[in-house]
Amino acid sequence: MLFNSVSFAIFLPIVFFAYWFVAQKSYRHQNVLLLLASYFFYACWDWRFLFLLMFSTVLDYFTGLKMSDSQTIARKKFWFWLSIGVNLGFLGVFKYYNFFAQSFADGLANLGFEIHPWTLNVILPVGISFYTFHGLSYVIDIYYDRIKPERNFVDYSVFVSFFPLLVAGPIERATHLLPQIKRERVFDLDRAKDGLRQILWGLFKKIVIADNCARYANMIFNDTADYATLSGSTLLMGAVFFTFQIYGDFSGYSDIALGTARLFGIDLLKNFAFPYFSRDIAEFWRRWHISLSTWFRDYLYIPLGGSKGGTWIRVRNTFIIFLVSGFWHGANWTFIVWGLLNALYIMPSIVFKTNRNHLDVVAQGHYFPTVKELFSVILTFLLTVLAWIFFRADNIGKAFSYISHLFSSSLFSKPTVFPLDIIYLVIGFVVVEWLGRERHYALEGLPMKCPKVMRWSLYYVLIIAIFYFGGEEQEFIYFQF
Repeated sequence: MLFNSVSFAIFLPIVFFAYWFVAQKSYRHQNVLLLLASYFFYACWDWRFLFLLMFSTVLDYFTGLKMSDSQTIARKKFWFWLSIGVNLGFLGVFKYYNFFAQSFADGLANLGFEIHPWTLNVILPVGISFYTFHGLSYVIDIYYDRIKPERNFVDYSVFVSFFPLLVAGPIERATHLLPQIKRERVFDLDRAKDGLRQILWGLFKKIVIADNCARYANMIFNDTADYATLSGSTLLMGAVFFTFQIYGDFSGYSDIALGTARLFGIDLLKNFAFPYFSRDIAEFWRRWHISLSTWFRDYLYIPLGGSKGGTWIRVRNTFIIFLVSGFWHGANWTFIVWGLLNALYIMPSIVFKTNRNHLDVVAQGHYFPTVKELFSVILTFLLTVLAWIFFRADNIGKAFSYISHLFSSSLFSKPTVFPLDIIYLVIGFVVVEWLGRERHYALEGLPMKCPKVMRWSLYYVLIIAIFYFGGEEQEFIYFQF
């Protein structure tokens, strides 16, 4: 069931009505309803993998209790490593087994030994990377005595499987989400309206911006493309289209997830903060997929020593973080190279300790940036565009071929793919995002400053654009991760 589908447009109002008008007497009744709705939502993808989600939930729930009740450190460690091992084991089998098996076979083939590895013919369970990380953070926090285990199984299950965040995040923490699940929720009309605005903006990002950019990005990046026949300017256009596709797609999903959760009186972690307005790569990674970046910071970077050691320790830890981040995204060398390239980008700021220079919003309190800020934003954006080529390419060879033909004399020629209507849409989208960059999302609070007629006109324009530019339902990119 996609957020941008008719089925979800039917599912959401039904759950909303039952939540506030049938189960409103007790938050426990509401939690039972949310759990059943979440399991139904997940079963719509593939009901067989629902049992994997349930097993992971039961494992981490009982592991948390066993660790808390353990009388010895050894016993506590046993339950901790059991949970870590099983969770990562499932993730490794479903997501990485074929990659390692084929990479091993390719390595032996280069040495003159031919083998035919046994591979799994199974689809990747949707959302497995996200709900696995929910469980891992919960178990780790209990192990280090940061939180107490949740003893109500329904409440914990809702934390893991809450349907707005189940398949593509944000990656929540027990310290943030569980307290909200365990308290009474009262309907707030203004909060619900704000949630609907964010859902509308997320749908616009996905259907109008991402899906339309995807048509041209796919046309240029497709498997049969001979990049030598394409001008450098056309290849640049394809990379830029993909850059806006992945942002509109993933941040659009996050907006819909956050807005939907707000309809039920729950606030999820902010996942995007206008990353393409960043002035350096360090700022970009503070603003892109925030829940994953902070997860790696808290559960990997800091335990490795963080920034407390010397320069070598900081450099080593940064490379490890980006290597793991790339590998988290998928079982392909392209993602690993993408991660390492971003590590190289950020390295000067790590070495010279300038990675926290830009903690504010660019041109805060002003309509226009300074020349220096503008140059920094454009440079950071272009570096990001280059890195996304590796993320989008099918393999390393195609990525390097794409880049080699991009940087040619034809880079400054007129591109053969130049859809003016989509380009105008992207420019308008960037303007709205720029005007709203100091808020949680672009439309937050902005319409309330306008007269009612203008406010509703804006809503109708967005809705009309969604129906006019929308086509077939397209999955969200991050479902594959």
